[in-house]
Amino acid sequence: MKIFVGNLSRRVTQDALQQLFETFGQVDSVEIIKDKFSGEAKGFGFVEMASKDEAQAAMAGLNGRDVDGKALTVNEARPRTSGPRGGGERRFGGGGGGERRFGGGGGGERRFGGGGGGERRGGDRGGNRRSW
Repeated sequence: MKIFVGNLSRRVTQDALQQLFETFGQVDSVEIIKDKFSGEAKGFGFVEMASKDEAQAAMAGLNGRDVDGKALTVNEARPRTSGPRGGGERRFGGGGGGERRFGGGGGGERRFGGGGGGERRGGDRGGNRRSW
């Protein structure tokens, strides 16, 4: 059974998390999720346990427990939903637009997460619209 473990301190290691869960039974795997760019822990992870009974005992025994100054959130992991994950479709966002000295940046269609660019005084109003 796969278990979600949330509100983890960034200092908790996979080994420490495994030892914590092993007090309730056999642990098959432990994964602390990390940011793909910085490598820093995101504050949550997953533990897989062989026995459903042991997993339920671990969830009951560890949910709300203080570990390294933070109360853990421990419950059964839900399957991922299919489809794009947050932020709309990538193909419509980002891009340049405007000269850097005038606050340029943004780009793309506003309704798809783009926008920005233009004059410094125009802010995020798109294009070269002036607000003075």
